[in-house]
Amino acid sequence: MAPDVTTVVGSMRGASLPRRSWYGIAGAAFLIASGAIHLDLYLTGYNSIPTIGPLFLLQIISAYLLAISIPVTGHRLAYASGAAFSIGTLIGYLLSLKVGLFGFTEVRTTSGIIAGIIDVAAFAVLSAGLVSGLRPVRQTLPAISAASVVALALLGVFVASPKAPPAVSAGGGSGQTLDAKSVGGAKLLTNSQGFTLYTFVPDKTNKSVCYGECASYWPPVPGNMSAGPGVTGKIGTIKRTDGSTQATYDGHPLYTYVGDKSPGQDGGNNINLNGGLWKVVPVTGG
Repeated sequence: MAPDVTTVVGSMRGASLPRRSWYGIAGAAFLIASGAIHLDLYLTGYNSIPTIGPLFLLQIISAYLLAISIPVTGHRLAYASGAAFSIGTLIGYLLSLKVGLFGFTEVRTTSGIIAGIIDVAAFAVLSAGLVSGLRPVRQTLPAISAASVVALALLGVFVASPKAPPAVSAGGGSGQTLDAKSVGGAKLLTNSQGFTLYTFVPDKTNKSVCYGECASYWPPVPGNMSAGPGVTGKIGTIKRTDGSTQATYDGHPLYTYVGDKSPGQDGGNNINLNGGLWKVVPVTGG
């Protein structure tokens, strides 16, 4: 038996929403805002992080394409794609905070928290737009609201308890040394636990300019270190603005990198992040 013509026409109309739907306009705005935050992070250093950089670029392009297609087409598939994209972006952020992704561990930052909230808002608005005008809307809206509340709660929990950065020497005590270890075929400066140490190109001699979010990604090495076997450079200390001391090597303040999960890694080398270039510290003559 052939389907009723009215039923077919009605289902075709149900595939799209008004192109000027406030759901679509608001959802597109949230997607643009999320893409803008990721674009800023990409341009200020994330583009140099392996795997994460290309994924950020893909996220930016996808966010803007969806932001255009949703209000232009008004198609429910576009709404569904935007909602799925937003919640997927949030999940990626939460995983990078808690367990790390592709060798990169995210730290708690204001921009990350704002982007997470925007992603939840985009999911809620676009999901509501997706079911707008459909018969089960009264049943699905509470589910969408509940899912959005759960997403916000997870964001709060993950932000409050991100993955702890790799353990570094607590500093000051006996046995805390700067050592020369072979990393990737080169002899590099490490702390006593074997984690590669880095210098920040924008730093001045005996002065650190890495504070705030920068220091979250690149924990300063505590002061009062001694030289281990093979370390021939001059070891010193500087006082940071918070009153703590930081170790220096030939006048360069030293840092570890949260992306290095175990000794012998040098994932922070040549990364342009948090305002400047980061470099490993070669050790010669050891």
